[in-house]
Amino acid sequence: MFKFKRKLAKIIATTMLVAMPVFAASPSQADANWLNAAINVGIAGYQMSEYNKQIDKINNTEEGRQQLYAQMREKQGVNEDPVLNQRLDSIMSNLSNAVAVSDPSVNEKPFLYFINPSNDFNAACSLGHVMTVNAGIFDLLRTDDEVAVVLGHEMSHGMKDHVVKGFKKSVPVTLIATAIASNTNGVGVAITNLVVNYTENVHITKPMEWEADNIAFQYLADSNYNLGACPAVWQRVIDKSGSEKMTGDIFSMSDHPSHEERLNNYIKKIKEYSGNKVDIKGSTVYVNDKEFITPAATDEMSEKVRSFYVAGNLARAFHNNNSSEAIAYDGTVYIGNQGIITSLNTDASAEEIASKLNSIK
Repeated sequence: MFKFKRKLAKIIATTMLVAMPVFAASPSQADANWLNAAINVGIAGYQMSEYNKQIDKINNTEEGRQQLYAQMREKQGVNEDPVLNQRLDSIMSNLSNAVAVSDPSVNEKPFLYFINPSNDFNAACSLGHVMTVNAGIFDLLRTDDEVAVVLGHEMSHGMKDHVVKGFKKSVPVTLIATAIASNTNGVGVAITNLVVNYTENVHITKPMEWEADNIAFQYLADSNYNLGACPAVWQRVIDKSGSEKMTGDIFSMSDHPSHEERLNNYIKKIKEYSGNKVDIKGSTVYVNDKEFITPAATDEMSEKVRSFYVAGNLARAFHNNNSSEAIAYDGTVYIGNQGIITSLNTDASAEEIASKLNSIK
């Protein structure tokens, strides 16, 4: 950087001599100040050019992706729990297949992911489709369907290059300058280190958050996951945040929609997906604007959370134009091959539930 600064100063000074009259006296203080300002502008321009070039390299080349992946794992640590990692592998495989339905480019740049030891409820997608998943997600969320909602949201950020835009627009210039100037291992290493340290703080706009939520819903629709898990995630967050403070970038109200807004958006999308046949009001599921069921709470699901899952099953059955009669088999209500609800706790019997569904559907 020092050699570059000297070279730049020489170029600018030569330009000034060509452009200005020649005087016997030395340049004035004003000229000296102008020269210093020009040098600083040139350095800043060089730094931003190198920064953007390295961001693109990290995002688009396998070398850059793998380097970032390795450095993020080293900095954050890795949770090696075999059960959690097996679950994550399965979810990411299913979601990647769903992403490929609408954007096959994911096959050329597959996601790189790992579980870090943090107990906070959060996940983040960095450049190059590199994802870090907090172990705490598996504590709050009870099903793979719900984990898939959060991961699908982060994958949406990656597929739409929200992260690249965030890094190019929101990282402070002074931070970039400091990183480049202080690293003796080259600009590439300096920028990669900056990305590692700044991943969870990069600014994603609220419109980007809405887009990622909506795309995640489509990813779940293109998989076998229950669409009701989308509002269920935010119901669990609302229930949890009412009793204790929750941390993590996902809860920043300055650039994220509120939990209630996200939940209500997903209820609306389930209704639309069902052909406007399914709705949820409070803890009650409606079919064709007629009350269908308020499912009983279980150890794993409140009435509200369970109602979302029932609605998700119904929405998929109706979306697929399944005109079969609802039937009860071994305690579960089905429409065709689509399970709707299993009678549990204080629920009516599966036969009674199927009969009511047939009377209103």
